[in-house]
Amino acid sequence: MHTERQTLKPLLGLLLALAGILLTSSVHAAPLKILIYGGTGNIGQRIVAEALQRGDTVTVIARYPERAPLPPAERLHVVAGDVLDTESVTRALQGEDVVVSALNSGRGNDSEGADFLLRATQSLITAERALGSKAPRLLVVGGAGTLEVQPGTTALDQMRASAGGKLDPSFGPVQQQQVLEYLRTVGDIAWSYLSPSMMIEPGTRTGKFRLGGDQLLTDAAGKSHISMEDYAVALLDEADHPQHLHKRFTVGY
Repeated sequence: MHTERQTLKPLLGLLLALAGILLTSSVHAAPLKILIYGGTGNIGQRIVAEALQRGDTVTVIARYPERAPLPPAERLHVVAGDVLDTESVTRALQGEDVVVSALNSGRGNDSEGADFLLRATQSLITAERALGSKAPRLLVVGGAGTLEVQPGTTALDQMRASAGGKLDPSFGPVQQQQVLEYLRTVGDIAWSYLSPSMMIEPGTRTGKFRLGGDQLLTDAAGKSHISMEDYAVALLDEADHPQHLHKRFTVGY
């Protein structure tokens, strides 16, 4: 009996080691090739940093790459491009696993018009369709205004009511609503739209947060908030382990 136990010990150790390898493989996804539009913005920079930390290869498309506030890093490429140039977008998407739209709606006030975010998203979807089965998955950095603060009423609805029913069409939440409504008509391209909590600001990466659907998340004190760092974690968790295909979801503490 003693000899049998001694023989089983090495075998048991091997089995435990193999189980550990399998468990680790299920938790840590293989590195991705990620293309980011809007990677020089506040949230975009956090997404870039989180992706690099995970071992992903990141390409940031910027109008003026020489102005990009991104420190040089291994596996990071910053190249010139315009999201509204659909042909160049199609070329840029080739060979990528994921494309992230972290674009800022602030450009809506310039010559590109108040529907900049919608047009940019349409350009990305058109480029994806041109690639067919080789198209990368689209992850969109959305807004909190379209989240329900009570059944059937969004934060944007409340803003409109306070403004007498009218809001500037270039207003960020209005543009973000246009994008979400458009994406909900797209069934042939893999997309997900992540809304933050009502307050999102630079902070700490904790990796501890909650996910939700269309309702605004609040903590025990009634505060709706998330750090940009944890927002980036939630977005890239979705890239690694897709759970919200053709859906909007949200993240908060």
